[in-house]
Amino acid sequence: MNIMLFGAPGAGKGTQAKFLIEKYDIPQISTGDILRAAIKAGTEMGLEAKKFMDEGKLVPDSTIIGIIRDRLTEEDCKEGFILDGFPRTIPQAEALEKLMKDMKISLDRVISLNVPDDLIVDRITGRRVCPKCGASFHVEFNPPKSTDICDYCGEGLIIRKDDTAETVVNRLASYHAQTAPLFDFYTARGVMAEVDGTREVSEVKEDIFKILG
Repeated sequence: MNIMLFGAPGAGKGTQAKFLIEKYDIPQISTGDILRAAIKAGTEMGLEAKKFMDEGKLVPDSTIIGIIRDRLTEEDCKEGFILDGFPRTIPQAEALEKLMKDMKISLDRVISLNVPDDLIVDRITGRRVCPKCGASFHVEFNPPKSTDICDYCGEGLIIRKDDTAETVVNRLASYHAQTAPLFDFYTARGVMAEVDGTREVSEVKEDIFKILG
């Protein structure tokens, strides 16, 4: 089953991807992860991406699509995959559509996790992360036993730079300008399904499982 998770940053895509991996035994494909892996492996596309990154430039869509093509041809994707965080723009979606057509595959479902902006701001700005062991907490939904202290290693928790209110608002503005139009793009192709992402994590999971059958 070929699935795409769609939604704003903080909508819960990463959390739900873990459940889908367990249920369907298919890999999650995050552009950030496969970009780093391609660079580490020294693939042709990875080296090309590194060249742009070393120059402080954005990696062009053609290179990202090339890296995704390489990833989709790997053995663990034969039974399906979960796209997370890509595409982000209409041109990327069109390039992905062409790539998948060339590979004679298609998306079975695009799952949109719908969460209002004010709740997303609360979710992300409430995150606290341990810089030592990487554990993640939330001041409201998953608080540490002791305020701002990691439960696991006792290190002081921090707020990541990406999790400040100003950064979150900017990320949401970018999402609405560039990525939100993909909702209509995939609705027109008959693969879009909406889920209320404000519900409990387990309820969102069950809603997604029902959609996917």
